Amino acid sequence: MKKPRNRSEISTEAFKKQVFQGVLLFLVLATLGTVFVFLFRSKIREISDKKDLLGYWENGDWETAYNKSQENLAVNPMDSFFLTINGFAAYQVALAQVNNEEALNYFEECILSLRKALLSKNADKDGRIRYVLGKAYYAKGQDYADLAVKYLEAAKSFSINAADFNEYLGLSYAVIKDYQKSIEAFTASLNPSSSEGSDLLLLHIAQSYIHLEEWEAAKAYLILCADSSKDMALVLKAQLLLGKALANEGDTDGALSAFEEVLETGGENAEASFEMGEIYFALGDTTRARAAWRRSYRADPNYAPVWARLYAM
Repeated sequence: MKKPRNRSEISTEAFKKQVFQGVLLFLVLATLGTVFVFLFRSKIREISDKKDLLGYWENGDWETAYNKSQENLAVNPMDSFFLTINGFAAYQVALAQVNNEEALNYFEECILSLRKALLSKNADKDGRIRYVLGKAYYAKGQDYADLAVKYLEAAKSFSINAADFNEYLGLSYAVIKDYQKSIEAFTASLNPSSSEGSDLLLLHIAQSYIHLEEWEAAKAYLILCADSSKDMALVLKAQLLLGKALANEGDTDGALSAFEEVLETGGENAEASFEMGEIYFALGDTTRARAAWRRSYRADPNYAPVWARLYAM
């Protein structure tokens, strides 16, 4: 039979229980306080890191922004801010690379970081992420032009006002052979108030019209490009394409005149002389054709098209 406890024993037990509960409560509160302080300090450090990163980015210190964002991602691998800065910085660092393989590695990292950043709700309203993604995919090569179009078109709905936006969109459409869309994008990129860069855009538009075999439009843009550009290499390229466009139209005299202008303006040119040889050959004048091809060979012995002709004759 249980021995009944006296009031003193019950009081002692209650006291011990209260003490235990008090100690336990103290330990819980102390732990919570430690956790709170840790989290508070971590948050302050994260805010400070983000502020520093923005400073590096705004000052154009891409390398430091890239390295610091890498360090932060090692701790917070899915933080949308760190991912975005890392992607943007990786793109800029890629552009500075001399080695193509190293540049591609940075473009890959840019794409990976920005694709992860898009998983965040914070990215839903940021067209810049899609814009840089589109340019990074274009930089990766022709096999990724469709993805460049996808992300650049997605960025369009955010009213991206970057000066090179429509140019990249036009270049990407040209790669996937949607020349009508490429013309629309290049035309939208032309700035009526500034001629800077417009000569290259005119050449791009002309090339798209050539692919569409719309010769009149192509000729008009090539003439505009040749007349407006101060870049001799660009002028010669426009004149060469103009000669080819005229030849395709059957205007042999005009084509020969255009190729002669290339030779007079820029000196010996393997491509211009070769094309002249092609025209003479088509006209049945094999003597002048061989002379033009030999001239082409002298200008550039490594120009592949002329080898086939000379060895076939």
